[in-house]
Amino acid sequence: MEEKNVPDWLIPNRVYDVLKWVGLIACPALAVFVQAVGPAWGFADTSAVVLTLNAFGALIGVLIGASALKGAAND
Repeated sequence: MEEKNVPDWLIPNRVYDVLKWVGLIACPALAVFVQAVGPAWGFADTSAVVLTLNAFGALIGVLIGASALKGAAND
């Protein structure tokens, strides 16, 4: 069986899986939670927190997507 050399720019599979979970599941879920309970608890700037969580999730998605595309292009 031939062993492939993994380029340095690829992230390890475990890190990719964790980032994918955070970007696609955790950040959007946390944003919905903050939007739902923030006003009830009197949190200041709930909209800013929700916007930040969504932007962070999108950033993670773009970064891991770019890594996946670059990896697929080099296969």
